[in-house]
Amino acid sequence: MMNYEESFLKSAENMDRVMEEDEFSRLARSLTEGRTPGMAAKILSKRLHSIIHSEGYTPDEKWYARDLFAQLVSCYGYMSIRELWGDTNDPEDKKSLSELLKDLDHLTGLGEVKGKVRSLIDYQRVQKMRRERELFSEQSTLHMAFLGNPGTGKTTVARIVGRVYKKLGLLSKGHFMEVSRTDLIAGYLGQTALKARKVIEKAKGGVLFIDEAYSITENEKDDSYGRECLTELTKALEDYRDDLVVIVAGYTEPMEKFFESNPGLKSRFNTFIDFPDYDAGELGDIFRTICEKNDYKIDEKASTGIQEIFESAVAHKEENFANGRFARNMFDDLTMIHAARVARLKYPTRSDLSTIRSEDVETWMKIRK
Repeated sequence: MMNYEESFLKSAENMDRVMEEDEFSRLARSLTEGRTPGMAAKILSKRLHSIIHSEGYTPDEKWYARDLFAQLVSCYGYMSIRELWGDTNDPEDKKSLSELLKDLDHLTGLGEVKGKVRSLIDYQRVQKMRRERELFSEQSTLHMAFLGNPGTGKTTVARIVGRVYKKLGLLSKGHFMEVSRTDLIAGYLGQTALKARKVIEKAKGGVLFIDEAYSITENEKDDSYGRECLTELTKALEDYRDDLVVIVAGYTEPMEKFFESNPGLKSRFNTFIDFPDYDAGELGDIFRTICEKNDYKIDEKASTGIQEIFESAVAHKEENFANGRFARNMFDDLTMIHAARVARLKYPTRSDLSTIRSEDVETWMKIRK
């Protein structure tokens, strides 16, 4: 299902960028992660239908809406067929432990992060062997905190950790659930605890990844909903520690306040990993990797121009710099520009169809100005 899922999520990201919001990606993740797939598909299809058939939207917005609707039909349809056949396993789950560790090693940059995760995995492997030989083994918590800016690989590493822990027998299912404040907090007082419990129950046996966890308690002085959610979460961290890994993630400074918002919360986590921003060279590597995976090449002059853009972006980056997402978004933009250029050719060659040229980069720069 990976190709359907990736194409669907990529299309949702494009739609968010055009509409300048994040609703489409949030609904797309809810569908692909199986949280509320039917509801997410219904809401998303209605919204897209409205955009496609209503006045007041630009041709670009309508084009992206039609593309996302087509991807929604493909992805949701394939998920439904797999469910009918009882085939819901993720192909990634079939990877061996050594293959998963190679996936970790092949991630761009993140040297210190990989070292810490490797050490953690080695420790858990040895503890498992000690238990098998009836040696004392301390049952330490597996919960973790990933600290750093967006687009620095936190979600990718969290997914790998979940699958590795499943291979080690530390988690019964090893599935991955990504949630945010909106998935945990209800609209009425008293209902948040029930909503949070449902999410936790669904995550048991796997990894619950809470991105921007600090948003749960951002308004702690008057946010009784956030406190209600945090009470349930803190309890679950202890009650289900044997078959649930909770990974909270977010900016470093707000996360420090998050841990201070509830007595005993920080003590439930024993692993804190800082994810640094990518440098210009690493962004270039990420961009080239995305190109290779999607059968695109970059000519020499375009490659130089792209690297100069990354160097400038890193040198002048703002607080909300998107890191790896900047490289991904740039790839998406350039492939759209490339498509517009190639579509005008009468007889495009294989090279034309697969090569991003310097003129595409120049067009991107003009649009960005």
